[in-house]
Amino acid sequence: MTVAAFRPPRSVIRRSSGNWALQSALDRRGLGPVAGVDEAGRGACAGPLVVAACALRPGDARRFDGLTDSKVLSEADRERLYDRVTERALSCSTIVIPAEDVDALGIHVANLEGMRRAVAQLNPHPGYVLTDGFRVSGLATPSVAVVKGDLVAACVAAASVLAKVTRDRLMTAQLHVEFPDYGFDEHKGYSTPVHSARLTRFGPCAEHRWSYANVVSAAQRHGMRSPRIVTSKPGLFDASEGDVVDNEAL
Repeated sequence: MTVAAFRPPRSVIRRSSGNWALQSALDRRGLGPVAGVDEAGRGACAGPLVVAACALRPGDARRFDGLTDSKVLSEADRERLYDRVTERALSCSTIVIPAEDVDALGIHVANLEGMRRAVAQLNPHPGYVLTDGFRVSGLATPSVAVVKGDLVAACVAAASVLAKVTRDRLMTAQLHVEFPDYGFDEHKGYSTPVHSARLTRFGPCAEHRWSYANVVSAAQRHGMRSPRIVTSKPGLFDASEGDVVDNEAL
């Protein structure tokens, strides 16, 4: 008997299934529940990083009309889908990582740790995990990175909606009230022209990420020092090591 005879049949991914195709193929192979994981706030210079994980029920696609990457949805559609996901999902979890932890760990390490924690909190535990864009080690379950996962995999899109809506609500209802000068309700902590202008005018607050270059630059103009020890290594959005200051020497 040839080696080919022992190979299992390939799973068929049906284009007609849209962004449910990959999850459905894995479910048919007995690898479910299939969970997606995604984050919101990675590129912001203020506020928390929020990571969510979500497993959707097989065959539930018709109940999630319009589900896609949260960044391309209107606020109203995100809110509608958030309610639908929390109502219909097999399981979901959300992790909020404060700005001080982002400074301590670095944005990428904080993101990975948040994804591990979010997946670990799912009940039932998933049989397979789809991550958006890059591989995440240490998930304690098989996983694969999916390019543009929040566009092509419904469970990742659901996670992106959970993360985005959770973070937007925190920025609007909590941080904007506490720090009204920065307009967090408008830009949600991202480096828009409005935010950059206010950061330059007022200097950073405690909810800014003091390991980020633009925050450090604004702080230096105001003679401000970090309210906490910044230990993260420089990353994609981080300041250079020599520019990051802390209170240890004060």
